[in-house]
Amino acid sequence: MKVAIIHYWWLSNRGGEAVCAALAELFPDADLYLHVCNEEVVRQALPDNFRGSIRTTFIARLPGARKHYQKYLPFMPLALEQLDLSAYDLILSSESGPAKGVITRPDATHICYCHSPMRYVWDMYHEYLATAGRLVRTLFPLVAHWLRVWDRQSADRVDHFIANSSFVASRIHKFYRREAEVIFPPVNTGEFSPQEDRGDFYLCLGQLVAYKRADLAVEAFNELGLPLIVVGEGELFERLQKTAKANVTLMGRQPFAVIQDLLQRCKGLIFPGMEDFGIVPVEAMAAGAPVIAYAKGGALETVIHGRTGILFNEQSREALIQAVRQLEAGVFHFSPQLLHEHAATFAKPLFKQRIKTFIDEALSSTTAPTHRPHHLLASARTAD
Repeated sequence: MKVAIIHYWWLSNRGGEAVCAALAELFPDADLYLHVCNEEVVRQALPDNFRGSIRTTFIARLPGARKHYQKYLPFMPLALEQLDLSAYDLILSSESGPAKGVITRPDATHICYCHSPMRYVWDMYHEYLATAGRLVRTLFPLVAHWLRVWDRQSADRVDHFIANSSFVASRIHKFYRREAEVIFPPVNTGEFSPQEDRGDFYLCLGQLVAYKRADLAVEAFNELGLPLIVVGEGELFERLQKTAKANVTLMGRQPFAVIQDLLQRCKGLIFPGMEDFGIVPVEAMAAGAPVIAYAKGGALETVIHGRTGILFNEQSREALIQAVRQLEAGVFHFSPQLLHEHAATFAKPLFKQRIKTFIDEALSSTTAPTHRPHHLLASARTAD
């Protein structure tokens, strides 16, 4: 069986790339297709026994593609449709940017692992526009309209959808009108050990972009006066540097060894954004740190209020401050070992086992696709 793995872009190793690396472990002879990539970064994440090729679309050959790939978003649907996948029996697409819109053989099986329908053209479209520059605000509405039409149409090219959380499954149903199996993404929980002795500082970890709401964490700790370490880079870094008080330290991007150490020593992880799943909270729990998270999105599927963390219901400075004060006052007791055991339920071996079972069942299934219109199914029954 010849297998292709399609991913949008691979310039850093984060959650979406971890899924692709795990798929490559299951199918080491698969060929990997990307719009643009840093091959050195890709090779670092792929398993040692990976024997497939790494191929890019014509986007990679456009000027400055590695740095400005997002500006070429309008051309990515065309780039996907130019890929000749006629030799492949199984196509696994990893979707968050344009990846699932490839054209396959009629008898090939296309399974899409969806991290999220494209946020910037669907539910976060207006939020994205509000923070964009003048040129983008002028031109992107035209591009986004066309992308929505293509994105919805290309969903019909997929035989089976997998969502990385129930939250994403509900969005797949809303925007694509398709059902999706939920399989949580792989987390390397074994790389963390739960430390009983914790430091006195809190940690906020992730990209410093608007929807992750690191600004909320900084505002809350400016008022609390408690130590907060912020790790990550992004468009908000300079602004947060200007507003952060002396008790808040912005460290920028850090290597894994530093992040591992901080997660194993912090008093708790601050997670104020709404994520599709959220690997960082699972890593924090694996390291024995409770999670203070906004009670929406993927956090509701990973954080158990009062047992592995504290959930706050309003995405506001006041609500976050109240949640931190509950931890400071000892309202809840968190066992690092229990946190680690809970995180282990999201470990990579379980992901690979569930993915393999799903793929085996999809390949062996002889039933009609569940997304066929009901009137067509009725006609088929009448013909029989």
